[in-house]
Amino acid sequence: MTALLDLLRRRIAVDGPLTVAQYMAEALGHPRHGYYIRQDPLGAAGDFTTAPEISQVFGELIGLWCADLWQRMGAPDPVLLVELGPGRGTLMQDALRAAGRAAPGFRAALRLHLVETSPALRAAQAARLADANPAWLDRLADLPDGPALVVANEFFDALPIRQWQRGAKGWHERLVGWDEAAGRLRWELSARADPGLALIPEAVRGAPEGSIAEACPAGLSHAALLGRRLAQQGGAALIVDYGPARSAPGDSFQAIRRHAFADPLEAPGEADLTAHVDFQALAAAAAQAGAESHGPVAQGAFLEALGLHARAAQLKNTSPARAAEIDAAVERLAGPQQMGTLFKALALTAPGLGAPAGFP
Repeated sequence: MTALLDLLRRRIAVDGPLTVAQYMAEALGHPRHGYYIRQDPLGAAGDFTTAPEISQVFGELIGLWCADLWQRMGAPDPVLLVELGPGRGTLMQDALRAAGRAAPGFRAALRLHLVETSPALRAAQAARLADANPAWLDRLADLPDGPALVVANEFFDALPIRQWQRGAKGWHERLVGWDEAAGRLRWELSARADPGLALIPEAVRGAPEGSIAEACPAGLSHAALLGRRLAQQGGAALIVDYGPARSAPGDSFQAIRRHAFADPLEAPGEADLTAHVDFQALAAAAAQAGAESHGPVAQGAFLEALGLHARAAQLKNTSPARAAEIDAAVERLAGPQQMGTLFKALALTAPGLGAPAGFP
């Protein structure tokens, strides 16, 4: 039995079963044994690869997107450039390089802030982004005042979710309990129906018996905070992640361990845990707080509108020997059978700023 599994067993014995959100928070962020604390999940032994690691074009296009918005905002100096969950700093490195070439004024005006809790990833970011003199934050709420451009690529999918299952008498919360006989974690349902019903998306509440509903309180809180901030201080946010465009029932909670799907309850702290992002719910939370929302649009369409194929053609002209590799990366980012349709882009903006590039 691992140390974290034993800690969870003892916590459940004292406090009772955990919500899925409590379980995810411990499995991913426990200060000693959490998955994101113990290792670099994007390193050689990591369990997943994000879009910036697939091709430099992804980060470059986002850098140009930010520079374009900065100009639309009236070129404020200084302006905060913020990334939530910056990984190894790859996206921001590519974004800064492209923005520096296209809009030197933006590069000079920006003040880089990275919201990151993983010590391993902070070290990787420090090495890669030293020239940009970044400042690190533990929470988005700690961001200093000022107009901001915020990027969140595959950030919201790792925020803790709650789940409910529809029974004959209503919705019961799914909980993580302990099976003493089997010596492992197990799924349970709350005895009382309808706990936390207000969190379940309204469009999902009428789903048939047996359906699973999900909500991400932390994601909604982040979206609301962004909405208030953008409305009051100006700027925009770009959220790129995977999930449906509209709220829908379904169990999307999953684990990746050693590059393969795994039982989410099998090895807490040793697997990456994620869930689909509810873009409709995020947009609504931000709009209610005062921001305007645009999209979501499919990642493939978004990148193509920003010039994905033109930039790929430039790279192939510069490095003909890498043409096949570049084509494969473009297909992976934008192909309908790859990341092109499952992944979406959602933009949040200050009122009156208008639809950003890539959003109809």
